[in-house]
Amino acid sequence: MTTSLKLLKSLDWTIHTIRFIKNHFLIIFGLGLIAAFGRAIQLRAFGPISPLSNTLLEVVVESARVLIFVYALGLTNVKTGVLRLVQLVTNRQSRKQNWRLAVQKMKDKWPSLLINLVAFSIIALLFNKLINHIAYETCLYITLQARQIISNKSSEWAIILFFKNISVIPFTLIFNALFFLWLVNRLPKSVVYK
Repeated sequence: MTTSLKLLKSLDWTIHTIRFIKNHFLIIFGLGLIAAFGRAIQLRAFGPISPLSNTLLEVVVESARVLIFVYALGLTNVKTGVLRLVQLVTNRQSRKQNWRLAVQKMKDKWPSLLINLVAFSIIALLFNKLINHIAYETCLYITLQARQIISNKSSEWAIILFFKNISVIPFTLIFNALFFLWLVNRLPKSVVYK
């Protein structure tokens, strides 16, 4: 087997993550957009809000993120994702079996684990550098304020967290969900999702 084929095989869960996002982009982007607008509103992008509104928006933001995670954990089926989480917490026998599988997988596939974590770190770093560039090196923030699209009292963090909620945060949530599936040998061999 050539080195490039071995590397691709080692990157299975990172490749699954990218393909999962590509195949289900609209749903993931939609949930990320809900979280992005919620966080931007919390950061006064459109003016001050009440403490109650801030709390309600936090519930909306975190709910959108949890939905992304369980959507990926269930491989597009939210109910399956929730059942997997519930089973992990409530079924002691299943938890023991999954723990044994995970430990064995980490022992056997630790180079693959490291390669995937390095790949994830590079991708996340690139997302974050791009977002910081947009926020601090372009005129986007000033232009949005000048056109009164966002409040003069908002900071660059409203833009930074808006972009993070539609990019690096969903990527991280899906990567982590598929990591759990990879650990217990439930990551599908085929990358075709429902």
